[in-house]
Amino acid sequence: MRRLLILWFASVLLASCSNKQDQYLFERKEAAADIKPADTIANITNYHIRPQDILQITNVQNNRSIIDQQAGAGSAQAGQSLQTTGENGNNNYTVDDDGTIGLPALGRIQIAGLTRTEARKRIEDLYGKELKHPLLEVKIVNLKVTVAGEVKSPGNVPLVKDRTTLIEVIGEAGGLTEKANEKMVKIIRTNQHAKVDKLDLSNINTLSDSRIFVQNDDIIYVLQNKKAVRNNNLQNLSLVIQPFLLLVNTALIIYTFARR
Repeated sequence: MRRLLILWFASVLLASCSNKQDQYLFERKEAAADIKPADTIANITNYHIRPQDILQITNVQNNRSIIDQQAGAGSAQAGQSLQTTGENGNNNYTVDDDGTIGLPALGRIQIAGLTRTEARKRIEDLYGKELKHPLLEVKIVNLKVTVAGEVKSPGNVPLVKDRTTLIEVIGEAGGLTEKANEKMVKIIRTNQHAKVDKLDLSNINTLSDSRIFVQNDDIIYVLQNKKAVRNNNLQNLSLVIQPFLLLVNTALIIYTFARR
């Protein structure tokens, strides 16, 4: 009986101390019926601005904030006199609940419902009535995705460009852990009634799948691989059985001494 107990403990110990499993990313090449062309994805390019979004508006020609047209200043003078006029002394502007933002010399303008490109064009057109060929850059700086599960640095990852892929987001999160299941990565699309896309990162064809482009407020969850799940189950089982085994082992010791 004691030998059996020793063997059982040894098997649990070996199972819990398994070697690191290598990740096999993009090694397989299999056709998938549900893969869609990359140009069909709804990504940040056609994201429509909403209330409470934060816009960063910069004058590209002068690497400063948007134009501060002083009272009585001519167009040429205004073009050379740029001030940092955003909220709290920077060039960020929050979209109000009514869908407007307040801009220097323009007042409040309706911006909600427009894409980033449409918003830039509208603002340039409005400033263009006073200035010659204004060149602005508009970014939406509050967009993000949330990464959880088997990545090294889970948390929120900002979306700093229009077309950001799942691979880039996982890279920003430190990459996959040794427990990650590269064949089962879930993207929960909260903007699409909690639609769930499952991607296989071991298949190189996934790189051409439109679903690999992330969207604002996506939740990316990397599941554990089978070995990690099995080890966790064994560890949980050992925690449950350990008190019972301790009791049995104590009874065997008492019984052995009693027979002497």
